[in-house]
Amino acid sequence: MKDTPKRLQHLPSWQLSQAALNGDRLVNEALGTEGVRKYHFRVLVALEDDGPLSQAELGRRLAIDRSDMAAVAAELEQRGYLARTRDEQDRRRNVVTITPAGGEALARMDEAIDGAQRALLAPLSEAERQQLTRLLARLL
Repeated sequence: MKDTPKRLQHLPSWQLSQAALNGDRLVNEALGTEGVRKYHFRVLVALEDDGPLSQAELGRRLAIDRSDMAAVAAELEQRGYLARTRDEQDRRRNVVTITPAGGEALARMDEAIDGAQRALLAPLSEAERQQLTRLLARLL
């Protein structure tokens, strides 16, 4: 940050973007320890939270391009983390479901993500972390 012009360093938008880049790096590294990427994590979280979904609906909800969604689903299926079955009501659709192995992997990913969050927020006290979370929620 020392090479960044001082005027930029004082802009909240610049500070947020730099913090986001750092957070993104930490999360990517954490998920990398599990051999996955953020897309994998997002898909498993959505399936655990919302239950089985069509592959197309899952992609729409997560704003993942159709071809990327197919690739991510195939990768997760190959690892045994999700199952894809034909929808009985519409045979053109795949219904995607998290498997028990996927749930176990997601628990490990959650632990890795928690570690990344702790690293990102390490300079802050617990009260400051809670305040930052509340303030960011208001901005969003």
